[in-house]
Amino acid sequence: MFVYGSLLFPDVLRVLIDRDPHRVPATVAGWRVIALPERLYPGLVPDQTATATGHLFDDLTQAERETLDAFEADIYTLTRVPLDHGRHAWAYACTNPAEFLPAEPWSPDEFAHTHLPAYVDRCTTWRRRHESSP
Repeated sequence: MFVYGSLLFPDVLRVLIDRDPHRVPATVAGWRVIALPERLYPGLVPDQTATATGHLFDDLTQAERETLDAFEADIYTLTRVPLDHGRHAWAYACTNPAEFLPAEPWSPDEFAHTHLPAYVDRCTTWRRRHESSP
């Protein structure tokens, strides 16, 4: 799975799936990471002139993928995206990208500096609700 936003942060992953998965840096040509209006997390949208940077998780279990699927917002669709050397990965991309354009780039550094602790708390609350739901 290719991740590019809040799932880049080990603290978020430890809250959601109890560990930081093995990761390698990755890029996705033809896509870019944008700041979504009124949201702390970003979106991945097609852009033939751009390249999105992030990480590739290569050891997620089925249960972990299901938890991440449940966690991700309804604005995303699990989408197959191209990596280098003819490889592909799955990523959470914006379902209706035109709804968010034009948009500014999303900054992981700004997110970490300004929002990460409160976001981890939100993730903790989400996980408790998720685990207690039938």
